[in-house]
Amino acid sequence: MKYSLTFLSLISSFILMAQETKLNLASDVWPPFTNIKSEKSIALEIVSTALKRLKIKSTHEIVNFDDVIAGINSKSFDGSAALWKTDEREETLLFSEPYLQNRLVLVGLKGMDVSFTSIAELTNRKLGLVEGYAYDENLLNATNLELIYSKSDQINLEKLFDKKIDYMLVDELLIQYLLKYQLNDVQKYLSISEKPFQIKTLHFAIRKDISNAESIIKDFNNEIKTMLKDGTYNQILNLNWVKADIDGDGITEMIFNGKTIGTEIPKSSYAVFYDQVNTDSQTNYFVNGKSYSNWGDIPNTYKKKVLFQVSDDIYNPGLRIKFN
Repeated sequence: MKYSLTFLSLISSFILMAQETKLNLASDVWPPFTNIKSEKSIALEIVSTALKRLKIKSTHEIVNFDDVIAGINSKSFDGSAALWKTDEREETLLFSEPYLQNRLVLVGLKGMDVSFTSIAELTNRKLGLVEGYAYDENLLNATNLELIYSKSDQINLEKLFDKKIDYMLVDELLIQYLLKYQLNDVQKYLSISEKPFQIKTLHFAIRKDISNAESIIKDFNNEIKTMLKDGTYNQILNLNWVKADIDGDGITEMIFNGKTIGTEIPKSSYAVFYDQVNTDSQTNYFVNGKSYSNWGDIPNTYKKKVLFQVSDDIYNPGLRIKFN
């Protein structure tokens, strides 16, 4: 009886510890991934959702990025929901597996060559960037092109239409929102690279000295895989289709969560990880938690015409093509 009570006491302690875990996280303003509470914050929502499902409470303070790192180092913050991994940061932080990628793609006006993937190919061009973003040092130090900075991607898009810049670099996720809400305008006015110019993996990270840090990161990684499968990513990203290899077999699944998938095979989807995109024509589908090896196997009850939302939809957290 004594051993039973001891065992139950230990179990109760572990449960109580899990319930009481609370992380004070910090990020800077980086739309649409991190932002103030009233704005869409995709990265913060993914991380806070995963932690909530793990019974871990979290708060997210929005401060200047320098203060994020300084606060982590001074132990004012336990970590960050959205960080790029570096050797220096790994000395004090435990990083999750990547849960998103930041993929910058080249965008130009219709008819422009956007196949460039190296700095040398942009010689004598004007390239639109956003102030404060952590672009590669090689790009920031390049002398063969002119870097034009703006306060937002939206302003850069407007400069592109005004021909004040030749190209802009923009995160592929923002392009997905344009394709969803203003597909006809995109096809008429823009050229968009199919290959990323720069890729950075996005991670959840906490200090190594946090109690049960390794266990928290391990559980977070597993929960992210579950969220990909059950359609949570579709809902948070506000996209109809996302692509990811959710079972580790090397084949990308097209993932959907909802009532209606449309009458035709989707022409575009957002790959959560670029290196998981299939190199052959094989595609599996994962609809509402069930796997299908091809489009024809998906029940016809899902295959109804999709009514797309209008271009100025209030739920669009990305770019908007404006003509007035």
